[in-house]
Amino acid sequence: MASVLHLHIQTSQSPRPSLVNQGHLKNRNPSILCLRNTESKENPCDGDLSKTRRREALIQFGFSASLFPSVVLNASAETDLVEELRVYADETNKFQISVPQDWLAGTGQTDSIRSVTAFYPKETSDSNVSVAITGLGPDYTRMESFGAVDAFAESLVTGLDRSWKRPPGVTAKLINSKAAKGFYYIEYTLQNPGERCRHIFSAIGMANNGWYNRLYTVTGQFMEDESEKYRSTIAKCVSSFRFT
Repeated sequence: MASVLHLHIQTSQSPRPSLVNQGHLKNRNPSILCLRNTESKENPCDGDLSKTRRREALIQFGFSASLFPSVVLNASAETDLVEELRVYADETNKFQISVPQDWLAGTGQTDSIRSVTAFYPKETSDSNVSVAITGLGPDYTRMESFGAVDAFAESLVTGLDRSWKRPPGVTAKLINSKAAKGFYYIEYTLQNPGERCRHIFSAIGMANNGWYNRLYTVTGQFMEDESEKYRSTIAKCVSSFRFT
């Protein structure tokens, strides 16, 4: 059974505070992002359910890496200025993350993602940081439920790579992976044929909101040719993510 994740991004003019909390992610370029796992023949009704859920979670991580939203400012977030970064605190979803002071921020929801919060520069750029939250079954209580970090990272990146196809598709390369303080940290690159290479830092963790477990996927990305401008900042943002 193919797994499909959809995100409908609506068009918008330049973000303004008057557009606060519309419940939709905004993007300068209208698009519908759809990630379909067409190669799997597993059926969750007659296969290994745990394996199917693990595969669906990996699809979700890859989907999060493809989000490039420009979003409106969400006035409900509380912020504190800390040097060149500010601390964005989400009291509803119980997390905080440090982001550049002048970056815009906003939140939204889709059918397959319970919550998305994204941060991006005021100027036009493909660099951004996002936090996607999805629900998990009760059998997933910690990151080790998905397997060891190295195997998990390898499965994620291998699942994204399509360089072996003819004609070749996206090339995904794993750079580094580690586990620390309940999170899996993964660094990798994605490059479509003829396009610039995209560098990605991810922090993946889970927490319980009192009713069910939730998976948090923090994705920071920048283009390789903008590494000097964004790499250090985005790495700091991703590593700063904490549950509150």
